[in-house]
Amino acid sequence: MTALLDSWTCPPDSAATTTLLRIVDPGPLTTTQDAGRTGLAHLGIGASGPADRSAAALANRLVGNPEGAPLLENVMGGLTVAASSSRYVSVTGAPAEVRVDGRIVSEPQRLYLHAGQRLSIARPPWGVRVYVAVAGGLACRGVFGSCSTDSLSGLGPPALRAGDELEVGAVVSDPPSARLELTGTSLPTGVIGLRFRWGPRHSLFSTTDMRTLTATTWSVGVDSNRVGVRLSGPALSIGAVNLPSEGMPLGAIQVPPSGQPIVFLADHPVTGGYPVIGVVTEPDLDLLAQMPPGARVSFSAMTGA
Repeated sequence: MTALLDSWTCPPDSAATTTLLRIVDPGPLTTTQDAGRTGLAHLGIGASGPADRSAAALANRLVGNPEGAPLLENVMGGLTVAASSSRYVSVTGAPAEVRVDGRIVSEPQRLYLHAGQRLSIARPPWGVRVYVAVAGGLACRGVFGSCSTDSLSGLGPPALRAGDELEVGAVVSDPPSARLELTGTSLPTGVIGLRFRWGPRHSLFSTTDMRTLTATTWSVGVDSNRVGVRLSGPALSIGAVNLPSEGMPLGAIQVPPSGQPIVFLADHPVTGGYPVIGVVTEPDLDLLAQMPPGARVSFSAMTGA
């Protein structure tokens, strides 16, 4: 258990060559995330990890890191960092203007950041979360085997502040050869379709409510966060339901007494007592995690295995 409570998730550089990533400006919110604390839900510990896992995995791959290596997750841009020695850096997720020492970078998916240079990320015109990976990964001290910041439980390191310095791990492999123009990300606009599967408690809802869920264009609420995305639209009716607490999966569409659905993201609680009418597929959950307040989404039920 001690190893789980206190462990290194990336090997640090030797003392003579330690590389530090300095947080000049964290923007509205920047945290460290990695593969998360998987397999511990029976202990009441959520997985956490990146809200947009595909974007985080891509950032790590582009600089030669394992997909689950620790990296930065930034919300709404405003992040500025500098490294004490030269490293490859990747910026993925919500497309945003990236500058190095004030000059715009045309292909920020991967760049070589020289020692002392400042990398700055502007506010994305569309999308919410930006991921920054450094070759070697962040050599942070883990809690229960992970250095992910869990906003609900408080596990992991606190949100980053200006002046924080993060140790960078040793480079384990060269960045892969890739046509960067093919790795760029673009997020869809308009109404975003979310695929889901019914259950486990959809039988508690009327056919009218089930039809309302799939026929409505829902709006993303301003009070959405890493725990879940709150949606607004016509209220669903769950009636007088008295359920014992049960496990909550990632992507669960939970319906509280207000009737306004909540879709659980990375920092969701491991149990809950409100009925879950369905579960969003993992690829579409990454997309939902990028939707800003006011974005519109719709649900499409999947059938079969």
